Amino acid sequence: MAAKQILTVAEMAAADRAAVAAGTSPLDLMARAGAAVAGAVVCRFAPCETLVLCGPGDNGGDGYVIARLLAEQGWPVRVAACAAPRSESARIMAAQWRGATLDLAGEVEAELYIDALFGAGLSGPLTGDVARVVQHLNATPERVVAVDVPSGLPGDTGQPQGVCGRAALTVTFHARKPAHVLEPGRGRCGEVIVADIGLSGTEASLFENGPELWAQRFPWPTAASHKHARGRLVVVSGSAWNTGAARLAARAGLRIGAGVVTVLSPMDALAVNAAHLEAIMLRPFDTEAELEVLATEVDAAVIGPAAGVNETTLMNVLALARTGAALVLDADAITVFQQDPEELFSVLDRDDVLTPHPGEFERLFPGVIDAAPERISATRRAAQLADAVVLLKGPDTVVAAPDGRAAVALNGSPWLATAGSGDVLAGFIGGLVAQGMDSFEAACAAAWIHAEAAHAHGPGLIAEDLPGLTPTVLETLYVAR
Repeated sequence: MAAKQILTVAEMAAADRAAVAAGTSPLDLMARAGAAVAGAVVCRFAPCETLVLCGPGDNGGDGYVIARLLAEQGWPVRVAACAAPRSESARIMAAQWRGATLDLAGEVEAELYIDALFGAGLSGPLTGDVARVVQHLNATPERVVAVDVPSGLPGDTGQPQGVCGRAALTVTFHARKPAHVLEPGRGRCGEVIVADIGLSGTEASLFENGPELWAQRFPWPTAASHKHARGRLVVVSGSAWNTGAARLAARAGLRIGAGVVTVLSPMDALAVNAAHLEAIMLRPFDTEAELEVLATEVDAAVIGPAAGVNETTLMNVLALARTGAALVLDADAITVFQQDPEELFSVLDRDDVLTPHPGEFERLFPGVIDAAPERISATRRAAQLADAVVLLKGPDTVVAAPDGRAAVALNGSPWLATAGSGDVLAGFIGGLVAQGMDSFEAACAAAWIHAEAAHAHGPGLIAEDLPGLTPTVLETLYVAR
């Protein structure tokens, strides 16, 4: 199955134009869109008093189709319009609607509302009666179905500019838009259905993060595999009182398939690490020069979890960068470069991965989030600046590569909001990269597996649970391969 694209408003408009150029009329596209929404409504709701709110554009044209189709199936339907249709297709569809049409300025009461006022291309805030009605609908979002997006939600950012609708169900067309995957827009859309209306594939570099994106290249072992062929991963431990995070990352790397995982430990932490490790190997080091030697022959290295924001961590990162191993930098290994990000960027390779949460992101890429219209653009800019893969954590985790590829997670879990879960994620990424997986795809796969493991556990999850939950997720992927 092909990776699922996320399209900007401009890319979606280009797909529409390409369909028209290939012989599909705009009227046919509008009819298909309206039919898709009507079908979704009939599948999820019992017939009830329904009010379809129609705007002046093609979104409103879809609304007239929806109203007509529901009425033909016996639903009690009315239309409330905020303005006369402006496009030719919308005017034709409005003329085919024979039922009651109300003025939006009046009272709007119904059991179910279809929000077809404004779609993803809206460029300004809602005003007047439209804003008043949308606020009224927001009191009962469970009774609202949105066409394309809830009105007032810009499709490219998911950032409301004022009054913005909410819906229990949103039906969009061909592909999700950024507003459907980025918070806070995602939370306002409810369930999102992507309806096929017959558009052709579109060139895009932004995708939903799911197995369709990376599963074909997941590094499963073969009958001829041995532990060294499955990748060698090292994880750098913190000092004696800060060792647990590195062990979490190491266990995660082992669980996700790395053949040989070693914790590289400062001498003062050697005993405590030795007391807690079994299948994971342990090697001591005193200086960054010794660390460099130990990591010379490995495939990937994780550093940062509880490493300490100090000169030692900075020098250890620079030492690892000289080895040729792919680096996964998390937590303290990111923050330690906040005074001189360029020092870090100068030693990174395109197969290295940075895994900041928003605070760490700001320390390494000051002002980038504020200057960007949304998190996707910010993460892409960061990947270009660092010339490395960047994973920006959050409920809508974004992964971006220096070549412009980006993916957004749709399966985020609130149960991951617990200490140590990020260390496990770093270990997952390191384990996959050590097995030879492309770093962008490894970061995407790790983020998805991480969230699926959290969903499998649910309430009460702690970070120590995550590695043990991984085999269940991997088995599902293996069976489906």
